[in-house]
Amino acid sequence: MKDNYLEVTDKMRIIQESVPGKQITLSHIIANPDKLLYKKLGLDPTVEYTSTAIGIMTLCPSETAIIAADISMKASAAQLGFVDRFSGTVIITGTVDEVEASLRAVNEYSKNILGFAVCEVTKT
Repeated sequence: MKDNYLEVTDKMRIIQESVPGKQITLSHIIANPDKLLYKKLGLDPTVEYTSTAIGIMTLCPSETAIIAADISMKASAAQLGFVDRFSGTVIITGTVDEVEASLRAVNEYSKNILGFAVCEVTKT
């Protein structure tokens, strides 16, 4: 008789599902992050700013990350750190003001032009 538990030889299958929508679920600024965080994210920790910040956004549908990356770079002098069109993640770096201007520009465009539901820009 077999237990209700998986045996070591059994394989578990996990299915992840994304519910389609038009939304920005995260728009956050990390002000003055430690250089270790830059390294762990694969960003260049040697870039010096007078006041550093990392901005992170998560968008759905995930391909919208491409548009968000373009808007964020055009809205300020912020630098694109990472964009993933499969997960919908965008990471930008720059001064706190640059990062905030970029995130707000993406939120505004997404809400007013694309008809997205957007979250507030938050900061730590």
